Amino acid sequence: MRVTVLGLTLLLAACGAPGARVRVAFDAAGVTEVRASGYADRSARRQVTADDPVRIASISKLVVAIGVMRLVEAGRLDLDADVSGMLGWPLRHPNFPDRPVTLRLLLSHRAGLTDAVDYAVPLGETLASRVRDPRAWDAAHGPGDFFRYANLNFPVVASVMERATGERFDRLMQRLVLAPLKLDACFNWPTCGDAAVARAVELDDRAGKPLRDDLHGRRPDCPVVPAADGSCDLATWRAGENGALFSPQGGLRISARDLATIGRLLLGGGAVDGVRLLTPASVEALLAERWAYDGGNGVTGESTPGTICGYGLAVQRLPSRRAGCRDDLFGDGVPRVGHSGDAYGLRSGLWINRARGRGVAYFVTAVPDGETGRRSAYSLSEERLAR
Repeated sequence: MRVTVLGLTLLLAACGAPGARVRVAFDAAGVTEVRASGYADRSARRQVTADDPVRIASISKLVVAIGVMRLVEAGRLDLDADVSGMLGWPLRHPNFPDRPVTLRLLLSHRAGLTDAVDYAVPLGETLASRVRDPRAWDAAHGPGDFFRYANLNFPVVASVMERATGERFDRLMQRLVLAPLKLDACFNWPTCGDAAVARAVELDDRAGKPLRDDLHGRRPDCPVVPAADGSCDLATWRAGENGALFSPQGGLRISARDLATIGRLLLGGGAVDGVRLLTPASVEALLAERWAYDGGNGVTGESTPGTICGYGLAVQRLPSRRAGCRDDLFGDGVPRVGHSGDAYGLRSGLWINRARGRGVAYFVTAVPDGETGRRSAYSLSEERLAR
């Protein structure tokens, strides 16, 4: 393995560039290259490494989908069953009440849900009350009709997982995915070890103001959105009542090196480092294209149009040559699958080239809003790290 720590760290800091940048290249056998620069914690002047966990944003969805497929393989979940039966309450589009909502539709963002309501549901509130709001639904399109990327899909998925197992989502994901792969990663910190908490990457804005995980070695006082009265008693948790609590849509804390292990799992057809987590058939079910943009059957990115033109089960597929798509992140026209992330100034990516058996995991922090790329609709920071 060739390891390169960029010697520009101090120069970048002196010039006022606040972001941390980490890139890990890999193949099925292991990590092939590491690059890291900048600070994980600017105030402490702690330099970032490839082993420092960061809130990886929407790549979390792909890891959740791996957990779902483990439960499908165990016979606990069915991708095509009406999730209402598992939730214990009816999940129905108000304008298309006769159409069932399934895990396959939720994972592929074709269930009809939107992010017009807040998907961060506080402790003490229920997900059922949130999705009863008509604004939670795309009024013009029913389940199965249209692709609209919506974070709200994943609190529903997490609630289904909890009801199927009786386990709290963060602990369930630890059992199903993270612990078997020996990853010191977690959703919203409770199941991470103290060493991971001590290495947390702080997410700052461009001016250096902390936005998330300003921990300095301390666990957060409340790992979920507190109740309306400010309390944080997790003993009130009930399975399936509020799958949003541990941020399944974006709350995974994981290092770039451990994220590369997830990529290697996919390259290995569900097995990595002697551990088989999924069958090859389950991996194919995740990666297979479930939606492709045809000019009118979906939205190519709610916040950044042109970035999503092909999708599987919590898996992006790129690039597309269709009009309206600018998703050739790598600029080489080579097919890749994976997922991107974008939240709190962070941009992240996990992408694999299945034909060549290699991939890349990366993140960069403190990316300014509106940063544009040169060859795609992704940011310039992402384009540079991708290549």
